[in-house]
Amino acid sequence: MDLPPDLEETLAEVADAAADASGPWWIIGSAAVALHGAFTEVRDVDLVMGLDDARNVLRRLGVPSMPDTEHPKFRSEVFGTWRKPPLPVEIFAGFRLADTEGWRPVVLQTREAIRVAGRTLYVPSIDELHDLLLTFGRPKDLERARLLHAVSVAATPSAPAQPPDRCRSSS
Repeated sequence: MDLPPDLEETLAEVADAAADASGPWWIIGSAAVALHGAFTEVRDVDLVMGLDDARNVLRRLGVPSMPDTEHPKFRSEVFGTWRKPPLPVEIFAGFRLADTEGWRPVVLQTREAIRVAGRTLYVPSIDELHDLLLTFGRPKDLERARLLHAVSVAATPSAPAQPPDRCRSSS
């Protein structure tokens, strides 16, 4: 996988920081799109974890933790931005999304391991990440969903060629 050096270094630091997590964690957003092989600009890395893990990681990194309630569409019970790596890393937990029925938790169901710089990172499946980005609904997320779809289609093997019809007689 060919990632920009600043992203690769940031992801390696994220994997190291999250290595002691007791529960599952994921990279989402543009970095996850890039990890799935789509070319997209990555300005930060989004790390979603369980509440206790996010609090512990933020404390260990010396990053202040606070609820993130400023965005009209997203909320996180625990939120902090780690600025030591080359790209900022937003670490959050208790992630919620506003929709027509109010605030609902974002619960990821899939978890795929991807190796970068000798470390393991976790992302949602292409399909789940695609659907999540569509749910976010912002223009940048819709573009990332389009890029993921293109990667998914390109990776899907075409139907096997039909064997020649051996029942034909030649005249």
